[in-house]
Amino acid sequence: MKLIRKGAEGDLFLTNWINQKAVLKSRKKKEYRNASLDYRLRKQRTIRESEIISEVKKFGIHTPLIYFVDVENCNIIMEKIDGVLVGDLSSIKLVNACKKIGKLVGIMHKNGIMHGDLTTSNFIESGNNIFIIDFGLANRTTKSDDHAVDLRLFKEILNSAHADVFEKAWSNFLSGYKSSVGKERFAKI
Repeated sequence: MKLIRKGAEGDLFLTNWINQKAVLKSRKKKEYRNASLDYRLRKQRTIRESEIISEVKKFGIHTPLIYFVDVENCNIIMEKIDGVLVGDLSSIKLVNACKKIGKLVGIMHKNGIMHGDLTTSNFIESGNNIFIIDFGLANRTTKSDDHAVDLRLFKEILNSAHADVFEKAWSNFLSGYKSSVGKERFAKI
């Protein structure tokens, strides 16, 4: 296995699953937490993440296929998506992708899913599709305030990591989002 990325919640490794490239997400123990609480949290988050990744597919959203969930060891083995992280796209492509991303986020929110970590690094452009990844902080919620938190984070990421195209990217994101949630809900959020 090869380490792809270290994250706050877990580490990602490139691996194989039945002769296919796959990604293993392994949730790390947090030594500063009580051991039984830590295990319970990691276990719950592993289950919730794998369920939500599968659930959003019903809404027509592209996510990795879940191959295997090892609840006891807090691991998820999933499809490796070949493509480019949206955050690594050229400025013009990123601006264009933001409209699609806004639409996808709107669809999730309309269906009661908050991503919880909307960054340009959690979207992969693969062919003509945008895949959403890393649902480690996702929750089921219909509260406008929770959905607004998702939008606020994405806005802050665009403004800090993509400041040169912030205005256009944010405008495109909002346009796509509004087309999914409708005017009334958009105004509320």
